[in-house]
Amino acid sequence: MLQALEGSQALAKAVALCRPQVVAAYPITPQTHIVENIAKLVADGEFRCELVSVESEFSAASVALGAAAAGSRAYTASASQGILLMSEVLFNIAGLRVPMVLTCANRAVSGPLSIWNDQQDSMAVRDSGWIQLYCGDNQEAVDTTIQAYRIAERTEVPVMVCVDGFVLTHTLEPIDMPEQSLVDQYLPPYAFSRALNPAQPISIGTLVSPDFFTEARHSHHAAMIKALAEIESADTDWQEVSGRGWGGLFEVQGPEDADTALLTLGSTAGTLADGLAQIPGGDRVKVIRLRCFRPFPVEALQRACAGLKRIGVIERALSPGQGGIVATELRDALEELDNPPKVHGFAAGLGGRDIPLTIAAEALRRMDSGEATRFAIIDVELDKLPPEDR
Repeated sequence: MLQALEGSQALAKAVALCRPQVVAAYPITPQTHIVENIAKLVADGEFRCELVSVESEFSAASVALGAAAAGSRAYTASASQGILLMSEVLFNIAGLRVPMVLTCANRAVSGPLSIWNDQQDSMAVRDSGWIQLYCGDNQEAVDTTIQAYRIAERTEVPVMVCVDGFVLTHTLEPIDMPEQSLVDQYLPPYAFSRALNPAQPISIGTLVSPDFFTEARHSHHAAMIKALAEIESADTDWQEVSGRGWGGLFEVQGPEDADTALLTLGSTAGTLADGLAQIPGGDRVKVIRLRCFRPFPVEALQRACAGLKRIGVIERALSPGQGGIVATELRDALEELDNPPKVHGFAAGLGGRDIPLTIAAEALRRMDSGEATRFAIIDVELDKLPPEDR
């Protein structure tokens, strides 16, 4: 049944449907409403779990790690500086191959201080070893949270579900919340093959000498690549039981014979589609919404982008001194094609700046003119900068 819910409220309900036994909570804008709503569900008796209020994001990740390793389904959420504060533990969780789910309410990283949305926080920990899934709207965020538990527990790789802060977390949308029986049918009870048990003691996270560390990293990398198939099957199976699917690794809109595409992550995809609808020839441009950024779906993207002549990548983050993060990885992935498309990289919407509908037309104009052959911040206002920084 459809319900009018704020994104954070819907996410809290989705988490409860997955029946985690331990939730570790620490507030940070714009994630706070998620754990507030979880706390309300617990207080109202609608959700039974051990809700642990901790003193920092580092502790939140640590509690979730301990709970999952001991055999409990676990959850936490954070954003921005909170993601960075827990980064040490994020590497540990992934490196120990402990399955759990974290919601990242994407927010800009200081400094200067910004509490508004971009994706710099999750991008900063893209190499921590977590699967990263980016959601286009709140219905997808609900469904992806449920899928994430199945993916994590089947692969023993943790999953970070990324939702645009404020743009999604604080927006009311009509959400079809699944029935508990449907989620129980889709998601079996938590079972961790290496759960800590005093009756059968084992050690995890012990010191690994140089003789074995390389093999550990190789194993983790191989598990991430194998997870691509599990991400696709999780979405396919969810579509069978719920009627909703989200493209698996990515979603493509537009004509099959298009020679131009715009690629993005998260809620920006809707803006691009609406913007293209307002310009002549916009219906001849594909929009590719990358859902799975880690592991990076190289072979699937090669198939989807074969035949394209040019791709504009619009992302809400950048690597200072290098340029576009997603654009660089896409360029590398497509170079093996016989006639690889030209990849143009753009950053937009940094620090929560609105991305207007005209962004699609502007990206296409720059691609036509040759202004951006590799990377540009598409909406920078140069008159706000001192001359030496322009």
